[in-house]
Amino acid sequence: MIRTFGIKKDSEALFNFNLNSLSNYDLQWHWIDFDNPSESEIELLRKYFDFHPLSIEDCLLSLNRPKLDYYEGYSFFLLNALRRDTMNPTDISLFVSQNYIISFHLENLGEIDEAWERVTGDRYNWDKGPTYVAYKILDKIVDQLFPAVNKIEDRLDGLDSNLDNKSIHKLFDEVFEIRGDLLKLRRIVYSMRDLLYRTLNSERLPAFKEHKIYFSDIYDHLLKLSDMLESSREITSDLRDSYLSINSNRMNTNMMVLTVISSIFIPLTFVAGIYGMNFEHMPELTWKYGYFIVLGIMAGIGISMFLWFKRKGWFDR
Repeated sequence: MIRTFGIKKDSEALFNFNLNSLSNYDLQWHWIDFDNPSESEIELLRKYFDFHPLSIEDCLLSLNRPKLDYYEGYSFFLLNALRRDTMNPTDISLFVSQNYIISFHLENLGEIDEAWERVTGDRYNWDKGPTYVAYKILDKIVDQLFPAVNKIEDRLDGLDSNLDNKSIHKLFDEVFEIRGDLLKLRRIVYSMRDLLYRTLNSERLPAFKEHKIYFSDIYDHLLKLSDMLESSREITSDLRDSYLSINSNRMNTNMMVLTVISSIFIPLTFVAGIYGMNFEHMPELTWKYGYFIVLGIMAGIGISMFLWFKRKGWFDR
């Protein structure tokens, strides 16, 4: 689907115009959005707009890192938005010139829809041009990152308190799942932060200099997101180390109990083994009270070893 929006010289808006008749309108600037385009619509990038093949290639390839390239007559931005269901990035391409902006994305994205409504629905924004549209798209992309990061922080708070009394193994699984999500978010945030830094300091984007305060605000948001992600990663590391210590302590306790039991029964097994051999000339076999004497000796050995282990502090918690 392709949707179009333009501003005439008399500051009137023009919606849903045909690309073939674009030259018939006297427009200050226009915005054309390729929303999940078909093959024929993708072909317009090559034939109608005559964009550079490398920029078109970047549009069609998925999971690229954010980038900024300069071509004759326009600048090409490749942005990463967040898929909220999978925490994976999805690409948004922008072709930005002085009098037009072309947005291209292979998926329907709420960020683009919100930016479209904000720009086209408010007459105050009509005179700000393509650079302002790029700002709104970037702003909406970054705004959608905050709920994802806040959700992870809430999950970490839940793991720290463990009100559901989850087992140590389930807690481990959740910690590593959260660390995986943090890694995905970190790649998006850091790449977008580097792109904004390059945009703010580029001498080849004079129109962006005029709106520097807007893009600086987005850059500040990305710096805040970076700090939040690093803080969350440190918390996951602390939780992981705590769970490892708890699990190791429990294993040591269990091994100590098994060791005590084994140590007590080793001499008892030795005594039982001797008198289980049934040789003919074992004098103890003919004693009237031999069975009870041996049981008493075995009980004495067991109790003595138990008291000795307790005195050594093996049963202290």
